[in-house]
Amino acid sequence: MAETQQTVYIVEDDEAVRDSLSMLLRSEGLAVEGYERATRFLEDWHAGMQGCIVLDIRMPEMDGMELQEALIERGSHLPIIFVTGHGDVPLAVEAMRKGAVDFIEKPYREDQLLEKIRGALATDAEQHQGREEKRMIEEQLAQLTPREREIMDRMVAGQANKVIAIELDISQRTVEIHRSRVMHKMGTHSLAQLVRMVMSVRDGDPE
Repeated sequence: MAETQQTVYIVEDDEAVRDSLSMLLRSEGLAVEGYERATRFLEDWHAGMQGCIVLDIRMPEMDGMELQEALIERGSHLPIIFVTGHGDVPLAVEAMRKGAVDFIEKPYREDQLLEKIRGALATDAEQHQGREEKRMIEEQLAQLTPREREIMDRMVAGQANKVIAIELDISQRTVEIHRSRVMHKMGTHSLAQLVRMVMSVRDGDPE
């Protein structure tokens, strides 16, 4: 599976600011896409995007806060850095409560914004890796038979082979065979690692 390039998405209605920031980021070797309107970015948004958003908090038609709300509803994982004017700090704080990673006040120093953008890109990369690992574990779990899944759940709960055999009314040797298959399909030889893998995909589940 090919890696998707991280892109800095600049959503800013001021053309001069947008172009200046785009040039700065490209000079730093970063991929950039600029948007004059939040609505236009929302049209292009898709779940596979990687990178971060530099988002002006005040814009016509749809402002930065409204775009953030729309992206939350769509399940976007893109980190957002809000660019705020004087007096907009309370709005930026509210945006961070809703998941924005940072904000910066105008006028800002270029090196300060660059530092925040690199931090947001690192956050995005880490979160993307976590989602990919979770997806792979879910694919491994899907390969287990119902009996293997049942025995794996008991393993993760800390039950010994003898206890599993008694409760399922099967031989201890049969438990050992299933246990070996579970470990093989999950790609691990460590019960501790298996527990971490299973817990990582169960975190946040409603059950």
